Amino acid sequence: MPFPFQTSRLRIAALAGLIALAPAAVVPAAGAAEGTPDKAAIEAIVRDYILANPEIVEEALTALQAKKSESEASERAALIASAGDILFNSKRQVVLGDPDAPITLVEFFDYNCGYCKRALDDMNALLDSEKDVRIVLKEFPILGPGSVEAARVAVAVNLAAPDKYRGFHDALLASDVPADKARALEAAREAGIDVAAVESRLDDAEVVATIGEVYEIAEKLGLTGTPTYVIGKEVVFGAVGADELRTRIEAMRQCGEASC
Repeated sequence: MPFPFQTSRLRIAALAGLIALAPAAVVPAAGAAEGTPDKAAIEAIVRDYILANPEIVEEALTALQAKKSESEASERAALIASAGDILFNSKRQVVLGDPDAPITLVEFFDYNCGYCKRALDDMNALLDSEKDVRIVLKEFPILGPGSVEAARVAVAVNLAAPDKYRGFHDALLASDVPADKARALEAAREAGIDVAAVESRLDDAEVVATIGEVYEIAEKLGLTGTPTYVIGKEVVFGAVGADELRTRIEAMRQCGEASC
């Protein structure tokens, strides 16, 4: 059911169309200048036409939504461009897969996000099958203090033992235990990382700068949830699954855009 403002906009559009198409059908009101349409008569014609052809309301709303979606996509493309090189090539980011791969998929995630946990298998499947894709991970802790603690440990892991980050990442994201500092350090231990070395980096300015950088990018893009992906000039919201991401990747191969 359309909202009131949508109904009003449709009425105005239909009214304008009828004025353009059938001005001769309108009889001027008494006292009105010759050729001046009678508002009440026009509204009656519009009302009768819509009642006789209700499908035009659905068609108009579909067209409006398509126009809105196109506008939003253009706005996001501009925002992605404004985010600059740090979105895809920050020196602080974690890159999985071939660092020189021609296609980049960026994932914003939170270690306490249930959908991110579900999407872990998607990421690993893509890394196994799509050798021309590099996956950039952005620590985006938005689900409370525990998430922030876990993200800080993750950044410290990448500073202390970058070659073991993926094992740590998989262990923590696959865990059923809520993520916080203690659980993140335990995941580091499970991945064979020197926990003392990680703890010694937790207060590095680089840890704060790394997470702050991601917040800044997310704010520019208007991101509020996880997981969120960026590929080409498009933002993909939610755990859409490996097949959907592969569709975007294939489009990048074929035409250089996530949608051909």
